[in-house]
Amino acid sequence: MARTKEFDPDAALQAALELFWARGYEATTMSDLVERLGVGRASIYATFGNKHDLYLKAMDRYLETSDPRIVEELSSPGPALSAVRAFVRRFAAEASTDGKRLTGCFVTNSAAELGPHDTAVARRVELSWELVETLLYGALTRARAGGELPAGRDPRALARMLLVLLQGIRVVGKASSDPARVRDAAEQALSLLD
Repeated sequence: MARTKEFDPDAALQAALELFWARGYEATTMSDLVERLGVGRASIYATFGNKHDLYLKAMDRYLETSDPRIVEELSSPGPALSAVRAFVRRFAAEASTDGKRLTGCFVTNSAAELGPHDTAVARRVELSWELVETLLYGALTRARAGGELPAGRDPRALARMLLVLLQGIRVVGKASSDPARVRDAAEQALSLLD
């Protein structure tokens, strides 16, 4: 007879996500996960697989919760260029706010720590970046069609520039205690949209 789970796998996955996000993959041990999740090692393995499998599931959870917000922000009706500006400014504000600054972005953190040598993580990072780039491209294309963006501007190149800027904002924001650094960079990049 199969035993019933004595813990909430959803809550445990969220706790694992938060721990990996705060510490990173390498600095998080199975003992840390057992302690944080309040679940025995065997139950973690039986439910989520090994540490790497759990990390990938945590990354998927992060993408499932963050991507819909980005879609909503950049696809909502109304002035598209205003939405792009608000989106970039939100990233800059979060990157310079103490609570969020210190953890950074889980995707950016994963790209820096594991992306170069972990194909499963790199694939998820790339899918996330492709989504953001596509949404920015769509918004900038709508802005150009609506006369908000000058006709000579290339929405694809601008979307790529903004994606790279956003990832850089997360890295610099995490390491810098000067909030003006990321805010000024964001405003300079947004001036290219005028």
